[in-house]
Amino acid sequence: MEITAGGLLEIRITPADVGKRVSVRRVEGEAGVPPVFSDAVGVLTSWNQGVLTITRKDGVSVHISESSLVAGKVVPPAPARRRGPAASFEELARVTARAWRPLESEALGEWTLRAAGGFTRRANSVLPLGDPGTPLDGALARVSAWYAERGLPAYVQAATGAAGTQELLCAELERRGWVNEVSAEVRIGALAPVGEADADESVSAAVTLTRTPDEDWLDRYGKVRDPELARRMLVEGPSVWFASLGGGRAVGRMVVDGRWAGFGAVTVDPGYRRRGLATAVMAVLARRALEEGASAAWLQVETDNPGARALYDGLGFATHHAYHHFREGAR
Repeated sequence: MEITAGGLLEIRITPADVGKRVSVRRVEGEAGVPPVFSDAVGVLTSWNQGVLTITRKDGVSVHISESSLVAGKVVPPAPARRRGPAASFEELARVTARAWRPLESEALGEWTLRAAGGFTRRANSVLPLGDPGTPLDGALARVSAWYAERGLPAYVQAATGAAGTQELLCAELERRGWVNEVSAEVRIGALAPVGEADADESVSAAVTLTRTPDEDWLDRYGKVRDPELARRMLVEGPSVWFASLGGGRAVGRMVVDGRWAGFGAVTVDPGYRRRGLATAVMAVLARRALEEGASAAWLQVETDNPGARALYDGLGFATHHAYHHFREGAR
């Protein structure tokens, strides 16, 4: 907090600071009750009619009455974590998009409308990297119509928590009744340690790599209603590999794209969990990526998946930013 030489807290933010990262302190409580102070750090996404909205790095918006402020200041962007490779948000957003390609896309200014028959939110949502070329209400009207024409719900994928992410867009979507249905983290790390992580060579020796997913792979992945549709989408990408262990006891998918290797769909039969199978699958995939010249790794994990988060923590992955799927009119 901003404290003067005299020891007093000061409010050093104004509505002109909307769009900047701020740190504020507010006081809560009723008259006659000892005050309780709470802090909030994030992007100031609005300041209207005496209420501030601060969007935190996890995408959650905090609404604060101007009258409750006791201190506030603009703060620099959160320092990048030096554990693992350096990467900008835009670089990662484009790399992750190339690894999970839709079957159909259309430009709306610098936004990309994506559809794949409803198979996964990522492939059936707007990727808003830049200016849509029209005011936001008009852009969202076009988004709604485009997805309605395809019999799909309208989603916008927006990110928070790093330099250049989209806190302002998240706040504007919320104000228009779009609801964040699910959040996930994009994590990055060095690739070589993943390739060295499997301690049981007999397990990794049983992992097979293919360029297309077979029936066992799709069955273990378990998110497939239309196998033909899923295959068409899953094989798309710069250099795609599918790993399978023990007839589908554990599976994974990897896309190599320049220096990056992206891991996804790592799934283990519930009866065989906590035996190192997921680590073995990722290690074998990582070694193939290293052979193709990659040096950095990324993956996406939903925030409500503690088992996967613990696995990736152990492999050295650190959170770069979060992304959120906002659905129009979701309740």
